[in-house]
Amino acid sequence: MTPALETTDLKVRIQLTDAWFTVCDLSVLLPGRGVAALLPDGRQVAVFTDRTGGLYAVDNRDPFTGAAVLSRGLTGTHRGRPFVASPLLKQRFDLETGRCLDDGTVRVTAYRVKAA
Repeated sequence: MTPALETTDLKVRIQLTDAWFTVCDLSVLLPGRGVAALLPDGRQVAVFTDRTGGLYAVDNRDPFTGAAVLSRGLTGTHRGRPFVASPLLKQRFDLETGRCLDDGTVRVTAYRVKAA
């Protein structure tokens, strides 16, 4: 028997310029696993939650390969900073700032995110 996912009325929203955009239901996020969502302008965002309930959102496009894969990356922490590692070349991106931890000249967009 497969347990049913717990549902809530909370929606995950990211800030785009001056408005908040609803990405998904909070209940679809599992700690350590990303979810990709399509933005109104055609870009993709990767959304994550951690075991403490922290929410993060960054561009889904890996700047090293151009592939939209960051939502499939492995999450972890380095020196207390949450990151996602690209599943292709393994570069790590800080989930709060978008800065690449392996090449300081590269970054992805990090979005303000909330559950409301």
